[in-house]
Amino acid sequence: MKLESIGEIGVYEIRVYLCIMGAYNLKVTIDQDSGFCFGVVYAIDMAEEILAQDGYLYCLGDIVHNDEEVERLKALGLRIIEHTELKDLRNEKVLIRAHGEAPDTYRTALENNITLIDASCPVVLKLQNRIKTSFDQNEKILIFGKHGHAEVVGLQGQTNNEALVFQDIAELDNMELPQNITLYSQTTKSMEKFYNVKDELIARGYNLKANDTICRQVSNRDKDLPKFATRFDKIVFVSGKKSSNGKVLFEVCRKHNPNTYFISSTDELELSMFSPNDTVGIAGATSTPLWLMEQVKAAIEQL
Repeated sequence: MKLESIGEIGVYEIRVYLCIMGAYNLKVTIDQDSGFCFGVVYAIDMAEEILAQDGYLYCLGDIVHNDEEVERLKALGLRIIEHTELKDLRNEKVLIRAHGEAPDTYRTALENNITLIDASCPVVLKLQNRIKTSFDQNEKILIFGKHGHAEVVGLQGQTNNEALVFQDIAELDNMELPQNITLYSQTTKSMEKFYNVKDELIARGYNLKANDTICRQVSNRDKDLPKFATRFDKIVFVSGKKSSNGKVLFEVCRKHNPNTYFISSTDELELSMFSPNDTVGIAGATSTPLWLMEQVKAAIEQL
């Protein structure tokens, strides 16, 4: 095909021709700091070990907020159950994921002769203990976190569900709060937003004891991602839609590179996202497996 004949063909044929000629020479790089945090690695390693030994294992809730990884483990024999199903289970092994659990879960397990494989993240366990200590000292506790999130439910459980959970400062606008408040945060929240909340509560005149309980592996990603995002023409952020951490880190990327796309699997990739000779960076949440980001990289290169 000669270049002068391009005007005689359609847009699709031009695109194919340009691809063949190498015009769509996309350079794709995976962020080396993206991927599972140590808490998720610990939980998945523990699950795989028992699955290899027993052939099946119950897990209380999704082991990680990534559907692709959950499906991979289900194929190995992982059985996801909810708390309502735990009450009917007897004489089995059940994995507690990295998010941790409330005291009620441990009581149910004891009553039903259930062996708990506790893969709670050490950072979450430390936070649970701190909140329990504050509650035992009659402190009025606020938790900056996502309503209904597994970790937050476990944190509330340390206070007999008396702690007030909010995910936006506006939720507190019309509430009567005690003068003395102790503030904690879900471990995967944005550090910037946490300190904005802290400053706002102090500005409103409350006597505030603020505890920065954000996981440093998460907060360091907040610092490193802007540098990564600005190095590329486009950013493809890979994360499960239920991942709180994924939403936070995606916004960090988009803030520093408006050409950032959120996807959960290769099925969501589109050629229209890219231009000829783009440099593309792939980043992910602390719940995004490396194998999935590698799959996305391969798919982009094949576009």
